Amino acid sequence: MDQEDGVDLVTIIRGAGFYRRRRSVDYVSDFIRPIPSEFAMLLKSYRYLIIEANIGLLTHGESYQILSHLLSPFTACRWINVATSPVMLSTLENKRIVRSLEGIPCGGPILFVGYHMLLGLELVPLFGKFLLEKNILLRGIAHPSLFEKSWERSIIEYSRFDVCRLMGAVPVSASNFYKLMSTKSHVLLYPGGAREALHQKGEEYKLFWPIQPEFVRMAARFGAKIVPFGVVGEDDLLDVALDYDDLVKIPFFKARLESINDGRARRLRTDINGEVAKEDLHMPGLLPKLPGRFYFLFGRTFDTAGRKEELKDRDQAKKLYMEVKSEVERCIAYLKEKREEDPYRSLPSRLFYQAIHGLDAEIPTFKF
Repeated sequence: MDQEDGVDLVTIIRGAGFYRRRRSVDYVSDFIRPIPSEFAMLLKSYRYLIIEANIGLLTHGESYQILSHLLSPFTACRWINVATSPVMLSTLENKRIVRSLEGIPCGGPILFVGYHMLLGLELVPLFGKFLLEKNILLRGIAHPSLFEKSWERSIIEYSRFDVCRLMGAVPVSASNFYKLMSTKSHVLLYPGGAREALHQKGEEYKLFWPIQPEFVRMAARFGAKIVPFGVVGEDDLLDVALDYDDLVKIPFFKARLESINDGRARRLRTDINGEVAKEDLHMPGLLPKLPGRFYFLFGRTFDTAGRKEELKDRDQAKKLYMEVKSEVERCIAYLKEKREEDPYRSLPSRLFYQAIHGLDAEIPTFKF
C-alpha cells in the first residue's frame, strides 16, 4: 500500500490521530503543519467532485451520506467554493471594509470568534482563504467526537474527520486552548458549538453562546487579539426539513440518535442549562437549493494586550464578551442586508459572468 501512487502512509497515520511524540497524545505539540504535497492533494481532489442534483427531500440515511461527503477532503472543497463563490471582507483599523484579509492582524496569538453555520459549511472557504492569502493555518477548537476512535463503527465514519485532525484541529478543553495561546497560534473558536452548527428549523444566524465569558480571560492572559466575524449564506444553500425535534418523534431515528449520543464522545457543558447545553449530535434532514453565495465579514479587532489584570474582574470580562458577541451579530446583520444588493448572489448570474470573463475571474459583489 505504501508504494501505491498517491498514498502517503505518514499522512494517513497523522490524519488518523496515531502520531505522537510522547506516551500520551498532545494535539498541540504533536501537530505537524501539512506539507505542500498534502495541500496539493486537497486541491487536486477538487476536480473529481460530482454532486447529485436530483435528491429531493433527503431521507435520514441520505443525509448522513451527504454529511460524509461534505466532510471529506476529496469532495467538499471544490464544490463549496465553486457553488458559493465566497465573498471575504475584513475591517481595517480606520473601520473601512475591504474585500481581502488585509484587516486581519498577522502576529499571534489571535482568537477568531464567530457564528458556526449549519454543518460548519463555512470552514472550507475560511481555511482555504487564510492559507492562500495570508499563509495562516487556523487551529480549530473542535467537538470531542472528531477525536473519539470509538466512533469508528458509528453512523459517521471516524475516518471522515481525518482532514480536520490533519489540518490542526484540537478537541475542546481549557488545556488545549491554553497551549494554543501560548504558542501564538491563530485559533478558531465557536462559542455556539454544535448547538449552532446543528440548529433547529428557523434558527439560522441565531447565536447560542453561553452566559459566562469562556474565552475572554484566557485571551487576556496572553494579550491575544480577538477578531469577531459573521458569515451568512447557509439559507441560500440548504433548508432544514427535519430537525432534532422531528427526528426523535420517529422510533427508528430516535434509536439511532440515542446510539450516537450514548456517551462514547465526551459531552460538553453538562454543568449548565438552557439552549446552549443542548448539543445532541444528529444529522438533520435537508432540502438542497440552487446555491446562493457565502459572505464573510471580519469585524473590528479587540486587543487584550495590557488588560490582563483588568479582565480578571468578572464584570469587565463579561463586558468585553458582550461587545465581541454584539460585533458578531452586527457583522451578520450587515451581510444579510448587503447581500440583497449583490447582482451575483444567484448561481446562474455567476456562471454567466464567468462564461464571459473566465473561470478564474473574481466575481463582483455589492458595494461596501
